[in-house]
Amino acid sequence: MKTTIDKAGRVVIPAALRERAGLAAGTEIEVTLEDAGIRLERVAPGPRLVKIGRRLVARPSASPRARPQVDVAALIEEERSRWP
Repeated sequence: MKTTIDKAGRVVIPAALRERAGLAAGTEIEVTLEDAGIRLERVAPGPRLVKIGRRLVARPSASPRARPQVDVAALIEEERSRWP
């Protein structure tokens, strides 16, 4: 997919890509410059460790509403379909 940069330096991420990446309005992203181009990554809070019995268990620190709903099986199938 192609997009353009406007005079203010803004880039529109196509809706299909935003949905696939779980990006919504107000989502915080990290922008980094790399050798091959620019990388955009969704900033997600790391899990917190909770002790349950004698074990440490990783639990999400973001609220359920803040977590994107991503269909992993559909993403895998989409990637498999891209290659002959």
